[in-house]
Amino acid sequence: MPSVQKNLVRDASGALGDLGTLIPLGLGAIGLAGLAPIPVLLGFAVFYIATGLYYRLPVPVQPMKAVAALLLTTQVSSQSLVASGVLIGVILLVLGVTGWINGTARLIPRSVLSGLQLGLGLMLANMSLGLMDTSLPLGVVTLAILGITLKLLPNWPAALIGLIIAVALGILLEAPGMMLPVADSVIFSFPELPGIDDWQQAVSTMVLPQLALTLTNAIVLTALVVGDYFGEQSHRVTPARLSVSTGLANLFLVPLGALPMCHGAGGVAAHHRFGARTGLAPVLLGTGLLLVAFIPGGLSMIAAIPMAGLGALLFVAAVELALSKRLWTAKPSCWPVIAATALVTVWVDPFFGLLAGVASETFRAAWVRGRGVASEDATDA
Repeated sequence: MPSVQKNLVRDASGALGDLGTLIPLGLGAIGLAGLAPIPVLLGFAVFYIATGLYYRLPVPVQPMKAVAALLLTTQVSSQSLVASGVLIGVILLVLGVTGWINGTARLIPRSVLSGLQLGLGLMLANMSLGLMDTSLPLGVVTLAILGITLKLLPNWPAALIGLIIAVALGILLEAPGMMLPVADSVIFSFPELPGIDDWQQAVSTMVLPQLALTLTNAIVLTALVVGDYFGEQSHRVTPARLSVSTGLANLFLVPLGALPMCHGAGGVAAHHRFGARTGLAPVLLGTGLLLVAFIPGGLSMIAAIPMAGLGALLFVAAVELALSKRLWTAKPSCWPVIAATALVTVWVDPFFGLLAGVASETFRAAWVRGRGVASEDATDA
């Protein structure tokens, strides 16, 4: 029984590990873009619970970052948002059902994957520092508490402890949390059907940028990182299945008012680093989001978590993602490929990082062969 309770506590703590991504983007879409709260929360809840039950591992659910960023920074209609979710859902469903995504994933060299992982980790770290800067003392203290707990007390629920301390300090320091919808905002509403202009806006501004990020981070890298952490247990978590689950979620939930959603390598690192080891973690988080959606004042409780505390959580996840074992064991000849991939990923986006990495790896392999190096050194890291 103590062992069962210990595992339950670890999964519960690990379930909170990815809130540094989920809350800023999810509640940001509600508070800043004016989306109805209940459909957004229900979308995450349903997808999280289904993910946990199907994969039986702590596979995360996150807002699609490119779509969410455009929603928060530009004039994007709710109809265009629906169109983007449907289009992305159909494309991913086709890629997954046909198995084409598996073939694509096998073609990407490991050195390029290491560079993508490093670049995405750096992007998350940059985002986390921005969140921590909203109340730097609180962010630093929370980060220190997380680090000490994870290092010295690995069996303690570090994420839960960090969030409790962050909320307490937030009250004392009056640190900012997320913006909530105004009092007269709509709690529940179905989006209108998209028109021709909405479909065109979706393709030109959201679908193409998001697909590049989804295919690299949410599918290929997610499957890779889950495999790194869980070995044979991860046999269900393939690029094709991740593509299908993401496609189905967006195809059926976004038209009901949910945000476009995906999985994510950073979320895997976050859940795992804070203790999650089974599919119970996503189920617990999904259930918690259901309660937040329906209990009066639930949204206010989530919004009370200081942004700086969420930034500390996200920073730990970013480091976990960036500094993979694959990075440390890479051959010296692969370091320029990893660096080029990571830099372009940070400066432009993961799709161009992928292209830069493949080009660099092609040049590296030709250079190694030209020097007559042993055959095993001609393969990537």
